[in-house]
Amino acid sequence: MIEARRLHILRAVADHRTVTAAAAALYLTPSAVSQQLTALEQETGHRLVERGARGVRLTPAGEILLSHTNAVLAQLERAEAELAAYSSGAAGTVTVASFATGIALVVGPALARLSSDAPGIRVRVQDAEGDASLPMVLDRQVDVAVAVEYRGAPGADDPRLTRVPLYAEPFDAVLPETHRLAAAERVPLADLAKDAWIGPFAGNPCHDVVILACEAAGFQPLLEHWSDDFRAVVALASAGAGVALVPRSALRGMDVSGVVIRPVEGVAPTRRVFAAVRCGAEEHPLIRPVLDALGSAAG
Repeated sequence: MIEARRLHILRAVADHRTVTAAAAALYLTPSAVSQQLTALEQETGHRLVERGARGVRLTPAGEILLSHTNAVLAQLERAEAELAAYSSGAAGTVTVASFATGIALVVGPALARLSSDAPGIRVRVQDAEGDASLPMVLDRQVDVAVAVEYRGAPGADDPRLTRVPLYAEPFDAVLPETHRLAAAERVPLADLAKDAWIGPFAGNPCHDVVILACEAAGFQPLLEHWSDDFRAVVALASAGAGVALVPRSALRGMDVSGVVIRPVEGVAPTRRVFAAVRCGAEEHPLIRPVLDALGSAAG
């Protein structure tokens, strides 16, 4: 009989591509992961993984088992949810990972709502960039991710996750107040092709939004300054170091002296934010109220 915990390990290895990375995500030793994979191969009677210089990849038999693994683990999540509902799981802890602006915009207000609507639910919040929180959910490090669409993100049809759309917001152009386009009502991105740019590091989902928007306008931005902190981005723009695109909500309450903020002409680049849980966990009596509260806070 196949043990479910070994299926978790198989999926982690498939997600992380190396035994070492999978072990770190699961808080196990690499030798323990290898032992469990060997035991899983013995249980199934098939070689499931192949090890090479660049890491681990699944064999065709491993891919077949992985496709069933996603369905099995989702069903186990549903079973846990129904059992928790049966035992009236109205009290417990839910962990939420979210990027900083998401915490301010929806997670904080959701916590306030839950304190009155579901006082038995304790929510623990971790600050995590939009591309980091989804692996944390899949690795069972957190229960809920507030994440951002980005290149390479698991799609809406990914069988491992259930997603709940929260909100979408445009990026605005941030220019030094002495910039030649400072008086414009809207800024054509193509007119910034020769400017120095300030932007997030590669890997940050907002970096992808900036790059894709500029590519759609026909150029590659000349990124000369890098920061994932939008306050730092605005401070650099106010010093005349360059121009930037910043999500509108990140500018709320910020000191914007020395810069002008203008909408982008045409279709504005957009950050799409959603909540995600492991497939099957969305109706857990602790997680469902959290998802509902996040949706209400997003409006």
